[in-house]
Amino acid sequence: MRGQSHVVGVALLLGIAIVALGGLTVGVGSLLDAQAATADANRVADGMNQAFQGIDRAGTHSQRIAFSDGHLATEERTLRIIKNGRVLKTREVDALVFERGDRRVAAVAGALVQQHGASAWLVSAPRITDSERNDVFVVGAPILNASHVTVGGTGGVSRTLRIDPSHTEHDLGTGEFAVAIETATPGPFERYFEEQNASTNRRTFAGDEHASVVAHYPGDRQGYLVVHDLSMEVDNG
Repeated sequence: MRGQSHVVGVALLLGIAIVALGGLTVGVGSLLDAQAATADANRVADGMNQAFQGIDRAGTHSQRIAFSDGHLATEERTLRIIKNGRVLKTREVDALVFERGDRRVAAVAGALVQQHGASAWLVSAPRITDSERNDVFVVGAPILNASHVTVGGTGGVSRTLRIDPSHTEHDLGTGEFAVAIETATPGPFERYFEEQNASTNRRTFAGDEHASVVAHYPGDRQGYLVVHDLSMEVDNG
């Protein structure tokens, strides 16, 4: 009986050890996957930032976007200029979005947003200038102007963004202005605009998938809209 008890005890301990090792393996695997997802998101954010920061210069330029796992696609987004309470200009700017699990990177309306779960932050700010001293309000609106893009996979994906920008300036006249940016991550935009002395609210416009953050700038300004038509193409890297 003592021998049988000893055998049962050893078997029980081995079983517990195997279960513990299995849990440890799952935990290590989840940690490694999370680290890889973070590395992918950071890499894509850096590549997008470099690609879109150069849109002011003339001529075609390109930037490689690479990730080990995930999905890269264009999504519909709209930017609106509001003057004296009424929509004056509407532009379909669209967004370039990378997703891997709960990591997300989105380039929209000149801004770059990175997200991890419920947390989201601006990597680069929208191209909006408001000068109370000079009474000027300028909105830079990068428009992707790309055919529908969707790429993804595992084991390594590489694509090249090719951008051939052209620029058009529109005189908006004088008035009190607001800008509305459709976005799936309103928080970072609200924090940014409020730091720029603009009040914000959220509004869902007809036909949009997401609500827009509307930033209201106080006082009359001379307004300008600078449209950057990017003619973006996504090629195999």
